[in-house]
Amino acid sequence: MYQLYGTQGSGSAIVEIALECCQVPYRIVEASSWAPSPGADELARLNPLKQVPTLQLPDGSVLTESAAILIELGLRYPRSALLPEDESARAQAIRGLVFIAANCYSAISVIDYPERWLHDADEALRARVRDAAHERLHRNWEVFADQFATQLYASGSPLAALDVQAAVVSRWCGTREHLRRERPECCDLLERIDRHPQVAQVLERHWPTL
Repeated sequence: MYQLYGTQGSGSAIVEIALECCQVPYRIVEASSWAPSPGADELARLNPLKQVPTLQLPDGSVLTESAAILIELGLRYPRSALLPEDESARAQAIRGLVFIAANCYSAISVIDYPERWLHDADEALRARVRDAAHERLHRNWEVFADQFATQLYASGSPLAALDVQAAVVSRWCGTREHLRRERPECCDLLERIDRHPQVAQVLERHWPTL
């Protein structure tokens, strides 16, 4: 059985949705780096960075990084349709997954934890860093919308890994509001993904008041 280390409102929702798409049994272990939890020590042993999601495979091996997890699940369970069968489309989907991880997820980390990059900085300087990271994050999402929106979910199409990654990561740091103003068609697509049954049930567990 798969063991998914994560917590409510985190990126572990991405892998939860993917595992639902693969229709495989899994167990959620409550764990994070920012709050005491039953699985915190075990998470630290498996992933020294204590990042979530962390996925332990049935053979005991460990996968970290949400994009890598999605790619592996897509390859391991081709019937899930997480990755396209067509080679060219699959290459672009993988590119999109890594784009989000490298350019969007990374900016969110700076927004959440500027002190990791600025030791002994006062609050005014940390606020400037957050503001710059917000600006960069939203610009990166504009680029994503321009280059990848045509690959996102269309009604009647199978749910894919890029849909899942984009739908969850775009929920943070005012991204949806920004896209609604600057790239409304992309925002509409993301909201359509939110309503997909396999996505909606997980989002409700993670963000029950939204």
